[in-house]
Amino acid sequence: MTPETLPARPHIAILGAGSWGSALAILLAPAASSVAVYARSPEALRSINDDHANPRYLPGASLPPTVTATSDLSDAARAALLLFAVPSSATREMARELATHHPNPDAILLSCSKGVEFGTGMRMSEILAEIFPHHNLAVLSGPNHAEEVAKGLATAAVIGAHDPAVAASLQIVFTTPAFRSYTSDDLAGIELGGAIKNIFAIASGIATGIGLGDNATAALITRGLAEMIRLGTKLGGRPETFTGLSGVGDLIATCYSHHSRNFRAGIAIGQGQSVEASVKATGMVVEGVPNCLSIHQAARRANVRTPLIDALYAVLYQNKPAPAALRELLTRTPRSELD
Repeated sequence: MTPETLPARPHIAILGAGSWGSALAILLAPAASSVAVYARSPEALRSINDDHANPRYLPGASLPPTVTATSDLSDAARAALLLFAVPSSATREMARELATHHPNPDAILLSCSKGVEFGTGMRMSEILAEIFPHHNLAVLSGPNHAEEVAKGLATAAVIGAHDPAVAASLQIVFTTPAFRSYTSDDLAGIELGGAIKNIFAIASGIATGIGLGDNATAALITRGLAEMIRLGTKLGGRPETFTGLSGVGDLIATCYSHHSRNFRAGIAIGQGQSVEASVKATGMVVEGVPNCLSIHQAARRANVRTPLIDALYAVLYQNKPAPAALRELLTRTPRSELD
């Protein structure tokens, strides 16, 4: 084994015992000697270890016997492949805590979270690079609902890594008859697409909750993609990445599916519930809410025109009624589609 590659049937650790972390454990178990899921919740620890299940976050799914839960980060630190599947707002804290346990120096660190850090504007891989400057890093993104991955339904994803050997090594692990992975070296585009689409998923849910039709949703998604490309390229991504799996692919999946917590929360907001109540009703983190705050901040710093992001920011953080925000969007000064 070299630092750029994984051993055959590696020991894998997943930081985060939510729906995505649990689904990744199910996906990767056949290719691993063992999978350790780091969990802080006593309920998750007991359910995974005793019942091979995680019903709070992934009801109805069974975890293979080679998947175990641990509350000891030193167990995870020995892994050859470490996946960060915590909410994006917790990535820095999790990375700092892991660093105190001195992870395997040859381990590949893979970010599976979608977000941009508020204040710094840093992507998740940039946070990991700051804390683990000597480790090989990669990112995973795409239209990947945890519920469908856990059921073994056909799924595609993109793996981003600067080192092609790292990407190829991960591609082997993340390729099954039901899960097809592609590779790219555009980490910025992959991560920004995955983060920005969460905002538009909430907006799509709001449009559905208000009672708008398919025409409006299609227009919102299309203009959202234009906005994603405009902002994402200014922040370092390549245009073609945003028309790929982590951009338009993830945008389609989250803007229409009831699997999407962002979409469901948006529906509730559109139906008149408060933002707080809408998020609480999902029972999980709704990444689009904090992402809207951090990405709106990044857009203002970059001086990029983002009318959809601005409108959702006003709804989420300035108490603007959703119908009023919609009316302002529709009555803006007409312009060329390519402008």
